[in-house]
Amino acid sequence: MLLNHPDFDKYDLSSVKSMAYGASPMPEAIINSALERLPDCELTQLYGQTEAAPVLTSLAHQYHVSDPENPSCSRLRSAGQAVPGVLLGIFDKDGNPCPQGEIGEVWARGHNIMLGYNHLPDVSASTIVDGWLHTGDGGYMDEEGFLFLVDRVKDMIISGGENVYSQEVENAIYQCTDVMECAVIGIPHDIWGEQVHAVVRRKGDSTLSEAELIAHCKTLIANYKCPRSVAFTEDPLPLSGAGKILKKDIRAPYWENCMRSVN
Repeated sequence: MLLNHPDFDKYDLSSVKSMAYGASPMPEAIINSALERLPDCELTQLYGQTEAAPVLTSLAHQYHVSDPENPSCSRLRSAGQAVPGVLLGIFDKDGNPCPQGEIGEVWARGHNIMLGYNHLPDVSASTIVDGWLHTGDGGYMDEEGFLFLVDRVKDMIISGGENVYSQEVENAIYQCTDVMECAVIGIPHDIWGEQVHAVVRRKGDSTLSEAELIAHCKTLIANYKCPRSVAFTEDPLPLSGAGKILKKDIRAPYWENCMRSVN
């Protein structure tokens, strides 16, 4: 929202030296824009949950590098490493540790993890198991413990048996300069189960079309991951108090009359 402010370029922001961001994974195109337009500012990403009081990992400013020749550039897409006192693990649906680089659910443990939800013992018991907080986030870790988030587990789209991670599709869409904000969701499809659908708010007077946006995505990601349909809106997408786009609210109308719902 800061970068999209119409008066952004009218102000001298050289006094802004440090900025932290979080709540949801930030599209790489937006980070690169911030690095270019706020050259005097050191960016730090924080990832966590309220249940973790609330920080689990941090991506320090030295890894915010957009130069592909710099080895640190590969870390820009990550959420960083576990903060002191936090242990992270990636586990499959059966609770087995995933090999390095394999996608699973992010689990965390440490003294910062909550005791449980107030007056919700059953939910607490399924969220914290043997001291591990089940975050509901899908991701993988590299050899140095950098965490790469791919999606909320419940936001993953399964189309024709293929897993499509909405964050990857959104990153591709955000590289289109006509896009202000977007959300990628799965909507019902009679043959494939779900199809990839994008809800997009364009910038200013942009006339970006559905066909143009889909063609743009095909230059960046595999064809089966690309949106099969696009809905444009002039209204801001719904946000939570923490600034996260509420995909549950966006999905709801599409699944309203379906027996099976991904909500």
